[in-house]
Parts: sequence; structure tokens; C-alpha cells
Amino acid sequence: MIKYLWRRIKYLLFGVAAFLLALLIWSVIEPYYLDREGVTAEIPSLPQSWQGKKIAVVADFQIGMWMANTRTVAEAINQIIAEHPAAALIAGDFVYKPSDNLTPELDRVIQLVRPLIAAQIPTYAVLGNHDYGAKTLTEASAAGKQRAAQIQQALEAIGIQVLQNEAIVLPNAGQASEHESLYLVGIGAYLPKQSQPQQAIAQVPDSATRFVLMHNPASFAELPPGTAPIAVAGHTHGGQIRIPFLPQWSWMTLVEDKPSWSWLSQIRGDIVRVSGWIPGYGNADNRLYVNRGIGFSHLPIRFNCPPELTVFTLQPKT
Repeated sequence: MIKYLWRRIKYLLFGVAAFLLALLIWSVIEPYYLDREGVTAEIPSLPQSWQGKKIAVVADFQIGMWMANTRTVAEAINQIIAEHPAAALIAGDFVYKPSDNLTPELDRVIQLVRPLIAAQIPTYAVLGNHDYGAKTLTEASAAGKQRAAQIQQALEAIGIQVLQNEAIVLPNAGQASEHESLYLVGIGAYLPKQSQPQQAIAQVPDSATRFVLMHNPASFAELPPGTAPIAVAGHTHGGQIRIPFLPQWSWMTLVEDKPSWSWLSQIRGDIVRVSGWIPGYGNADNRLYVNRGIGFSHLPIRFNCPPELTVFTLQPKT
């Protein structure tokens, strides 16, 4: 009997070990399967010339981390080019851990995103906390600001406009008049204290249609009611390692610094989500969508959380 029980226990332990090994293998493979999320963005008073048009969003390349997921970044860029949306948006964290010599990482970033400009897709970006080398809610260091400025200059040199708490009018060949403008609002990095959402949104006329881009979802809470009917952020990596059927449990929410995830405490409801639409968060009549990003933090793995390309189709809110 004892020998029989011991044999059963060994089989059970072997089965558990094999299962865990399979999960580990898949977590290394999953980052290379890009998930295209098609999302309808309902915007009040959307001009007719913008109805049905698409805006593509990617985030969190994290170039420079060991085993950086550059292959999937390239795939996302190629898919955007194939869809040829009205605009492409990049929600920050181009590099992972910027050093005094950014040249290798920055050259790779430029190599990856340059095809968007060659394909004549209007492309815009905001910077993230990793672009400053920042992890806490403190003022940016002089070195951090210098590295962020270097990233911005390199992107703008090839035609990608980087928005720092400012608003611009998106180009639209079908636009008949100024009243049909769609504004893009770009908010600075929440970490380290570069985020000024109210300053950015104030640059948009009250009755104008707008689309808001930021890196950290924490910036969204500061937008006044009704000023951001559609906003998108990155930063969370969707949790990166998620337990199936339990969206409130993820590895990233356990290891990240509290200031980086303080926005979670403001979400009402039993389920805390770190990707997709974030219900119950922010001021009235504002909606936030969080992109899962492409790269990694800490470990080059993803589980139940594939990298994401989000393609928004603009529709009027009825």
C-alpha cells in the first residue's frame, strides 16, 4: 500500500512539474504572438469626415532590455502599415533603462519606427517613465531630462511628433472645414512629474472633438469631466503575467512601485483591470482604454497577456 501511494505521489509531482514547465515554455513563446485588438471608439460630435477612420496605438517597446521583443515591435509596425490608419500613436517607453550612451538603443528604435514615416502615416508619440529612467513620483533629474530630450529629438528628426502636454489638429484630407477638426492631446510622463493633463486639454476648444494619448493611466484621473470621451494609455503591460479568469491578479501589480499604480485604488468595483476599457475610473463622461504594450519589465516573459496592437475605429456616439 505504501509503495502504491508513493508511486501515485511521484506521478502527481511529475505531472505538476511537467505542467509548470509547459507554462514556462509558453510564457517565453507568447510574447511573439501579437494580438490585434479592434476597438470601436465612440466620440460625441465626431465630424463626418472622421467617421469610420482608424487610429492605431502601440506602447512600451522597452528596447534595451535583455531579450527585448524587437521582432514583435517590427510586426506591429508592419501591421499598422498594412492597415494604413489615419494616424499611428506610440504611448511611450521606447527604451528600457537609458544609460549615458543611448545610441545603440535609440538607433534600434529609429530603425523600427522609421517605416511608418516612409509609408506616409502621420505618427505621434508621448514619452514614458522609462524614457526618463524614472520609477518614482519625483522631479526628473537633469540627466533624465537630457536623455528624454535626446529620444524626442531623434524621433522628431525622422518625422514623429512627440507631444508634451500639448494638443494638435490631426491631418485629414477629407476635412471640409476647421469645424471638422479632430484634436490629439498628448500628455507628458506621470513619472517623473511631467504630466500636466489640465494644461494639455485646455488647448482644445470646448466644442472640439478630441482623442487623448498618455503613457501612465494615472494622468487620466486629472482630466476634467467630459473632456476625454476617448483616451488611451500604456505602462501596465496588461499585468504581463496574469492568472486566467482572475484579471485582478497579475505579477506587475505586485512588483511595481506604488506611485506607478496609484490609479488602481481609484477604480470602483470588485475587479481591478489593468488593460482594455477601465470602468469606473476618472471623471464623468471620460473613458480610458489601456493598451497591454509589447515589451517587458523585469523578466522577458508574458503569460495570458499577449502583446497588443490596438486599432480604434472612430464612430459618433449615439
